[in-house]
Amino acid sequence: MNTDNELILQKESVAKPIYSLTPFTLLDYPHKSACILWFAGCNMRCLYCYNPEIVFGKGTISFEKALDFLKSRKKLLDAVVFSGGECLLHKKSISFINEVKKMDFLVKIDTNGSQPKVLKELIIKELIDYVALDFKAMPVNFEKITQSKLFIPFEKSLLLLLQSGIPFEVRTTVHSELLVKNDIQEMISYLEKTGYIGNYYIQHFVNGAPTIEKLGHSFKDLEKEKLSTEKIKVHFRG
Repeated sequence: MNTDNELILQKESVAKPIYSLTPFTLLDYPHKSACILWFAGCNMRCLYCYNPEIVFGKGTISFEKALDFLKSRKKLLDAVVFSGGECLLHKKSISFINEVKKMDFLVKIDTNGSQPKVLKELIIKELIDYVALDFKAMPVNFEKITQSKLFIPFEKSLLLLLQSGIPFEVRTTVHSELLVKNDIQEMISYLEKTGYIGNYYIQHFVNGAPTIEKLGHSFKDLEKEKLSTEKIKVHFRG
């Protein structure tokens, strides 16, 4: 049974969904200046996740405070990046994104793809301009890496984006203990079969960062391999 204090904390978490805010970046929206809103909470527990404080933490910034900040950045920033955690978990995210679009900001969504219904509504309402979709693994590794059974929702999100015409990128974080060359090749083959054409970003695990699961040193052996195909260009980050 919840105590009064626990109920208060739950209400505060709902009222303040944003864990923190990065006021300026030139790296997170292609060729645009942006800020980042980091949303608290996630429905995955990726072993290599280096944002455990966001995944398990409570929000500290309300939508109202975030909108006040964005009003002060009109004509100074091009875009707003919604990240996390998983930004599409929050019930009021659609109405909030609508308010952000009214201020003439471009909107980028960083998502694990687990919320295809929300993503579809955003697409239909023309509220997003760019998406970064995290491709965690193929089904054989997905549950182990993410501690979830959300591959099918991810697949639905990928197909929605392919049909939408919205610019998007696919990216995978790689720890060498969890994903090897054959895994990545299977993921590339899967993307080709779905009809994806474009850039596929491999993000190397950041050694030394605090993570959800204690992992050993990750090596960058994949950079020695020729992974790009005629349809998909592999790029390495980090």
